[in-house]
Amino acid sequence: MSAARLVRAVRESVSGLPRAFWWLWTSTLVNRLGAFVATFMALYLTLDRGYSASFAGLVVALHGLGGVVSSLVAGVMTDRLGRRPTMLAAQASTAFSVALLGFMEHPAAIAAVALLVGMTSNASRPAVAAMMADIVRPEDRVRAFALNYWAINLGFAVSATAAGLIAEYSYLAGFLGEAALTLACAVLVFVKLPESRPDRPARPEGASAATGEEPAIGLGTVLRDGRFMGVVGLSFLISLIFTQGSVGLPVAMGSAGFSPRDYGLVIAVNGLLIVLLQIPVTAFIERRDPQKLLVVSALLAGYGFALTAFAGPVWAYALTVCVWTLAEIVNSPTQMSLVVRLSPVHGRGRYQGVYNLSWAVAALVAPLMAGFLIDRYGADWLWGATGVLGTVAAAGYWLLMRGLSEGDAGTGTGTPVTGSATAAEGAASKAAEPLPAG
Repeated sequence: MSAARLVRAVRESVSGLPRAFWWLWTSTLVNRLGAFVATFMALYLTLDRGYSASFAGLVVALHGLGGVVSSLVAGVMTDRLGRRPTMLAAQASTAFSVALLGFMEHPAAIAAVALLVGMTSNASRPAVAAMMADIVRPEDRVRAFALNYWAINLGFAVSATAAGLIAEYSYLAGFLGEAALTLACAVLVFVKLPESRPDRPARPEGASAATGEEPAIGLGTVLRDGRFMGVVGLSFLISLIFTQGSVGLPVAMGSAGFSPRDYGLVIAVNGLLIVLLQIPVTAFIERRDPQKLLVVSALLAGYGFALTAFAGPVWAYALTVCVWTLAEIVNSPTQMSLVVRLSPVHGRGRYQGVYNLSWAVAALVAPLMAGFLIDRYGADWLWGATGVLGTVAAAGYWLLMRGLSEGDAGTGTGTPVTGSATAAEGAASKAAEPLPAG
């Protein structure tokens, strides 16, 4: 891509989005600048505290279990109480629980507070995604989600490098730093972000034309939505792979004699590449077939992690990160636009909550899987398993998107999922027009 085309892609990516989106984007950036616990928990427990990989996996799994619970609860809160109150409660409680975790000494206390941190830190995700869908026009959602993902990884690239250095001197400083930045994020939301929950959503298919009554949207409705749950299941497989970047990779590198600083530098490559490539790659892919994009991203994710089995020096680990990072760049905005399309406007919180459940369950399963395979068979078995998962996910995306292209979307618009995800969202908005910003 030439410099002129790159500049044009950047300009087109950031233009036309409402002011509320940029405050939401800023809150995401601030929040991720403080990311420490999820990234360094495994190293903290194995290297600093001297626990086994299995115990570290158990604690990180409890962190994931907290996310499983909060994903569903926060999804309901997002629809009932609103996006803004849910984010404020989640971020304030996260700041408190992360600071508390830094002072825990007993193994049982560490495990219990890790569960609490998992519950609070995941609770804002459905609200953030729902608010973004509310305030951004359907035709702009792909790039909006891409920009939000860009902010996540810009913050992560900075925090992973800085936290790796901090961890060599004081893990407590890392916990307190994350607590402070999360609290700052809550203040920003309170001061700058208005509530965006639609008061009177458009009547979805199945409502009475005479009375205008809408069918009730509950968790059961979401769970019975077969197409949407297919996306959730495939997202679980993909997130099970990606979670190894913060679970299996640090444990494997620690076992191989690398320091927290080495891991911090390697994993920072992930965030740095997303910062550099997310915008131009999104401009390249947003009008291409989402079926092919999801299949290719699944294969890159699985085999990118599988290449870790052949890594030796630090630079080789960094090269494997480059491969699966490209998968993230392609998968995230493509899949998120599909999720929004399949979610009715008055049930966005619940749908986003169930979708985030896939990541939360993966955060529960992935550390147990990593700890078991590394302790029993060695890290190479873990990386081989990621290759298998990537292959299965690619086949699943191929079949799921074929099914969607032959039928109606979950929102009942009757729009085939062929061509660009952006075009598909425009059609889906017939039953789900967002409110204007503010």
